[in-house]
Amino acid sequence: MSTAAPTGEQYEIASGAYRAVVTEVGATLRSFSVEGRDVVRGFSVEEMSRAGRGQNLIPWPNRIRDGRYTFNGVTQQLALSEPARQNASHGLVRYAPWILIDRKVDAITHRVRIYPQPGWPGTLEAMITHRVGDEGLTVTIEATNIGAEELPFGYGAHPYLTVGESTVDEVALTVPASSYLEVDDRLLPTAISPVDGTVYDLRQGPVLGSAKLDTAMTGLARDADGRWRVRLVLGDRYAELWGDETMQWVQVFTGGPSRDSSIAVEPMTCGPDAFNAGPTHDDMRVLGPGATFVGEWGISGR
Repeated sequence: MSTAAPTGEQYEIASGAYRAVVTEVGATLRSFSVEGRDVVRGFSVEEMSRAGRGQNLIPWPNRIRDGRYTFNGVTQQLALSEPARQNASHGLVRYAPWILIDRKVDAITHRVRIYPQPGWPGTLEAMITHRVGDEGLTVTIEATNIGAEELPFGYGAHPYLTVGESTVDEVALTVPASSYLEVDDRLLPTAISPVDGTVYDLRQGPVLGSAKLDTAMTGLARDADGRWRVRLVLGDRYAELWGDETMQWVQVFTGGPSRDSSIAVEPMTCGPDAFNAGPTHDDMRVLGPGATFVGEWGISGR
C-alpha cells in the first residue's frame, strides 16, 4: 500500500517555462518555478507545510487577539492556534482537505466549506484557482457566504519568495508602502505610522542587510493596472508578487534568526486583528447572505 503525502494529492500545472504544484491540503502552493529555478521556496512532497508556506488564510489572515472578537453583538471565541502569544492565527482552512473542482494543464480549482463551529458563526464557501501563463502565476480567490447571517471576512496568502539567496541579507527588497503597522510583543496592532525615516521604508529597494521584518504594511502605491508590486532582486534574478485592488495590505517576514530562510511576502485584504476594534478594523469585510468576495494576486520571476 502506498503512503499518502502529508499534504494529500499533488497537482502540477504548467505553461511555457512556468511550473507549479498545488496540494489537496489547504489548496497550498507547494512549489513555483521558472525554467527550473525556484521562485517560491516551498517544501518537499514528504513534508507538511510549516510556518505558513504556500498556505491560504481564510476567513482571516494574521492574528486575532486572544482568539476573541464580537460580531453583530455576539462574542466569539476561537481556538488559540498560536498559544505562545495567545492568539488565533491564520484562519481555519490551512490543514483542511480541499475538494478538486476543475483541472486543466495550466490551471486548477479547489473548493472548501467552513461550517459553523466554536468561534465561527456561519457557513462560508471558498474557491481558489491557481493558473500559470505568460504573466507567471495568478491566484483567484472567491468566497461566498452561503448561510443565512452576515459574516466577517478577510483573506491572505503566505508564499515565501526566493531569488537564490544564501541569506536574506543579500536581497534587495522593494515594497511600495507608505505606512507600516506598529505592534506589541504579541505582534498585535497598536498604530499605523508613516514609513519615512524608518527601516520599513523600502520604496527605493534597499539591500536588506541586517534588517529584521515581520511587518504589515499598507498605503500601497499602485501601477497603472491597479496592482501593487513587491520585488526581490539578487544579481540577474528577481521575484515579484502583485496584489489587486482588494489586497490592501502586505506582510513581509524575513524569517527566523538563522537568516538562511527565504522572504515571506503575504498579500492580505486586511491587517492583523481586523475583526476587533483598532487601527486595522476598517478593512474587515462583511459578507451578507449570498454575497461573494473575489480577489487576485500573483507571482512572476526569473
